[in-house]
Amino acid sequence: GLIGAWAKSSKFSAARRAAETYTTLVRGVPDLVLMLLLYYGGQAVVNRIGDATGLWDTLQLDPFTVAVAAIGVIFGSYMTETFRGAYLSIPRGQSEGGKALGMNGWILFKLVIWPQLMRNAMPSFTNNWLSLMKTTALASVMGLEDIVNKANAAGRATHQPFTFIFIVLIIYLGLTIASDVGLRFLARRLRVAETV
Repeated sequence: GLIGAWAKSSKFSAARRAAETYTTLVRGVPDLVLMLLLYYGGQAVVNRIGDATGLWDTLQLDPFTVAVAAIGVIFGSYMTETFRGAYLSIPRGQSEGGKALGMNGWILFKLVIWPQLMRNAMPSFTNNWLSLMKTTALASVMGLEDIVNKANAAGRATHQPFTFIFIVLIIYLGLTIASDVGLRFLARRLRVAETV
C-alpha cells in the first residue's frame, strides 16, 4: 500500500500510470473472481513456464500461498488509496517547514510525514483491515483447508451445518472485536502523540 501510494503520488509518470492501472483493475474486479483468476491462471502460467523452460513438468500451487498472494494484491490496492489519501491530507507547509529546518528526505518522512500519515490513515486502515479479515473466508473456495472449509465438512458429516457455521461466525466476530479494540487503542495513541 505504501509503495503504491508513493507511485501514485510520484513525479514519474510511468510509476503513476502503473499504480493507477493496478488500483483501478484490482478494485474493479470482485475479490472472489480475482482470487480464482490468480489461483487457476497462476497455475496455468507457472506450468507453461515449466513447459517452455523444461525445468518442471507440472507444478501444483499451494492454495495457502495463492490465497496470501491474492489477498495481498487485493488489499494492497485498497491500502494504496488509504495511504495516498492520508498523504494528500498533510498540508504542504509541513514538508516545506521540515526542509527549511534542514531535514533530509528520510528524516523529514520519519519525523514529520509518517506520524501524520498514520493518524490520517487509521480510520480507513481499520476499515480495510476488518474487510481483509472477512475476505479470508473466500479462500475456502480454492480448496484451502481454512476454518470455513472445516466447518462445511463438519456440517455435512453431522447434518448440522448451522451449528458449525455459527461457530465460525462467533470466531470471526471475536477476531473482529479484538482487532477493532487494538486498532482503536493504536488510533488513540496516535492522537495523543499529536497533542504532545
